[in-house]
Amino acid sequence: MIWLLCIGAAAARGEVRVQDYQDRLVSLPKPAARIVALAPHVVENLYAAGAGDKIVGVVEYSDFPAAARHKARVGGHSAVSLEAIVALAPDLVIAWAAGTSSALVQRLLDLGITVYLDDPRRLADVARSLRDFGTLAGTASVSEPRARNYLRQLDTLRTQFVDKKPVTVLYQVWHEPLQTLNGKHIITDVIELCGGRNVFDDAVSLAPKISLEAVFQRNPDVIIASGMGTARPAWLDHWRRWPELRAVRNNHLYVVPADNIQRHTLRILSGARQMCAHLAAVRSAERR
Repeated sequence: MIWLLCIGAAAARGEVRVQDYQDRLVSLPKPAARIVALAPHVVENLYAAGAGDKIVGVVEYSDFPAAARHKARVGGHSAVSLEAIVALAPDLVIAWAAGTSSALVQRLLDLGITVYLDDPRRLADVARSLRDFGTLAGTASVSEPRARNYLRQLDTLRTQFVDKKPVTVLYQVWHEPLQTLNGKHIITDVIELCGGRNVFDDAVSLAPKISLEAVFQRNPDVIIASGMGTARPAWLDHWRRWPELRAVRNNHLYVVPADNIQRHTLRILSGARQMCAHLAAVRSAERR
């Protein structure tokens, strides 16, 4: 009861409060008016939450929607400038826990800058991020219906593939070095949504480098690549050198454009539908 009274008092004063992905209480005396976003997917989700006009700084590759390309840059994935962030006088920084240096986050906190740590690992987390961003920016009237619509579409997809025959999947991020994603990455949730099983779900690191021998040992039914941009990466067809692999022998080498599946945004539903269609093609071929 006391907790409810505190929340009510905070709302009356215009305060906003949410728990971030590391269970930290993030609070502001009023909705954020100047936000720095330290990952492209955070930028995209802020726009989806109705808070695009509150963004004052972004990182490299923040290119969706088009308006994001005109925001001030504060660095890239591996080198974010603390000085550039401070110069923008943000009242909120939204960082990606899996992709932002913990030392940078601590420096921001030491300077008294409020930081929200975003770290979506499951498909439902996209809706959570939208809702949190809407609360922090005071745009819940936009973020809430979009989050609900996203979850409705997600539930519809889930019911379509819940009882399908499992398909083993190698999701290939890159070719040199050969790289995939483990079971803690959101793309594994996409694979499982479609009735698939990530053959490297037990890998220790989030984006492990793997050997050709390990792929042969696990012998996936299908290889799905992302690469860069929307074009089919030429290196996907390098697998044809090894027809003894089940995926190669049956010509199950497919592509899902990276931006549709590797960004933790509303667009991941488009990538999920493409993933599900590829796994359905594998099942259909097995029935012939």
